[in-house]
Parts: sequence; C-alpha cells; structure tokens
Amino acid sequence: MLENTFIHVKGMGLHAEKALWEQGCATWSDLLAGIDGYSCGSVDRQLFERAIKRSVKCLASGEHQFFRKGLGIREAWRAFPEFRSSCVYLDIETDGGQSSQSVTMIGLYDGANYRCLLKGEDLGNFPDIISHYSMIVTFAGVGFDLPTLQRCFFGLRFDQIHIDLCPTLRRVGHTGGLKRIEKALGIERDERLAGLTGLDAVKLWRRYQRGDDSALETLIAYNREDVVNLEKLAEYAYLKLREERLGQPPSGMTA
Repeated sequence: MLENTFIHVKGMGLHAEKALWEQGCATWSDLLAGIDGYSCGSVDRQLFERAIKRSVKCLASGEHQFFRKGLGIREAWRAFPEFRSSCVYLDIETDGGQSSQSVTMIGLYDGANYRCLLKGEDLGNFPDIISHYSMIVTFAGVGFDLPTLQRCFFGLRFDQIHIDLCPTLRRVGHTGGLKRIEKALGIERDERLAGLTGLDAVKLWRRYQRGDDSALETLIAYNREDVVNLEKLAEYAYLKLREERLGQPPSGMTA
C-alpha cells in the first residue's frame, strides 16, 4: 500500500490521490514514468516528482522518519507491511500513578520474541532498545504509553512510525477497549488471564513488591498477551483499511 500512496506529499489529499489512481497512476513507478500525463491537482509537478523520488529512496534505505512525518498517525497503517520487519508491539504497565517513576513494566514483541523490561532491573535499557525499531504499534499509545514513557525517560523522543490501533480500529467500526475488541474479533486469551484489567495489573505489581513472585508471573503473562495480540489486530486493521481505501483497485494494485 505504501508504494500506492501519494497523500504523504504536502498538498496531496485523499481526493487528489484517488483521482490519480483513477487516471491509472497506481504506484510511484507509474508517476515517475509519466508524470506529465497525470493531473496532480494543486501540487506542482516538479515538487511532486521530487517528493516521490525521495519516497523511493527513503523506502529503499529504511528511512522511516520521512514516512512518519508525511503519514502522521491517521495514515500510518499504510506503512505496516513495508516496515513490519522492524516493528515492535508495545504496552506498558504502571503502579497507577502519573509521575516519572510510575512505569513498572514495558512489554515488547517483535513478531517472534517477547521481552519484558522491569522496574528495578532492566527498565533503563528501553531508550536504547526502542532506537533499533522503525515502527511502533500500540493501543491508545498516543494518549498514554508514549507520553508516559517520555516522562519516565527525560529527553526521550519517538521518531518511529506509530500505529495507534485505538483510533485506527475505530475507523473500521470497532470501539471500546482492547479486550472488548479482541473478543469481537474472536481473539481468545488464556482463561486464567481473560478477566484481568489494568487495575488488576496495578494490584499484581503491588503484590509482587510485597514479595509475591507468582503475582509477577501473572502480570508478565497478562502483558505478554496484550502485546502479542496487537500484531493480530494490526494485520486486521491494515487489511480492512486497505480494502476500504482502494475499493475496486485500478490496474497495478492488488486488493
């Protein structure tokens, strides 16, 4: 979908992008092969051509920052397949507070392996770890996870493409919390963890602080399911939005 995308170019909106597709300009290659033959709306042709050439270069070199800026949160889903190999699914747990010390656990899943960073152990490694990824997928991360982490790690800046599945899934008709959406889509959780909530996560951490190691095991398992399930939801959201956006795709696209 990314190489079918033109809205990351300044001045190019959804209607102008669709008009290009309808003219038979389905990909960046199509545009560069015959830009003079297409109507580009209000965008200057030379500027448009330079922007698409840069897009080709940035995709080839994995320069995710270029697409983060151009796509924003709303259209970040378009880059999912191209940057999936450098994607991390992220979810945090806290002690219930709002301070810079409130983060107790950061769960990270790269599509193959799950890693849990714990307060008092290896939580401080997070800024270095996250710097190796080009894309972050969260659920409600714009309003919670990422700003909370920025309070925890002073000076931390996220330059990754960010897919926040909460507003993204809302666009395809799924509202409510993570567990509710998982249930609606038939994603099952371990029976022992199915009823747990964010409040339970706070309580589990407090029990662990009092010496209950089994509480930590349960908390890690709960967090693991949160982040692992984000991959399934990201796949679903991408396919639904791609189908919705393309409709009957022109030549050069595959629905």
